Amino acid sequence: MKQILETNRLILRELNQSDAKNFYDLNSNPNVIKYTANSAFKNVEEAREFLEKYQDYRLNGCGRWAVVEKTTNKFIGWCGLKFDETKNETDIGFRFFEEEWNKGYATESATACLQYGFENLKLKRIVGRAMKENIGSIKVLEKIGLKYEKDVEFDGKEAVIYKIEL
Repeated sequence: MKQILETNRLILRELNQSDAKNFYDLNSNPNVIKYTANSAFKNVEEAREFLEKYQDYRLNGCGRWAVVEKTTNKFIGWCGLKFDETKNETDIGFRFFEEEWNKGYATESATACLQYGFENLKLKRIVGRAMKENIGSIKVLEKIGLKYEKDVEFDGKEAVIYKIEL
């Protein structure tokens, strides 16, 4: 398991097949995936197959990273940068177990990911997307310094794009 980042409370590392059960459980909560275009995995094996085929680290030097609470070594969600080849841009994303919401983990991990993107990957621009109804994620994007760019439609729903540029 390759560690990428460390913050005061968190370790961010590459996801791997041993995360399948946690990954499955995370996406199984309808509240967690409510504002995403994702659906729940059918079973742990499907989550494992997804992780086995996940190529973002190799292809782009970044991706969604497991977020682990330092003192307990507990998998609490994921956060990271994802390059979208079709849009030629990198976005920041995060997803945490519902019981971990409102503890500052998304802000803490996303701040570290932005720093990594600008300093290590030499990115000039990072975007964040959220459904308009997803007030929690929008607040995180604003806290980490992204600014509103525009309204868009995503999967037939109103969404927003935020950005930060160097």
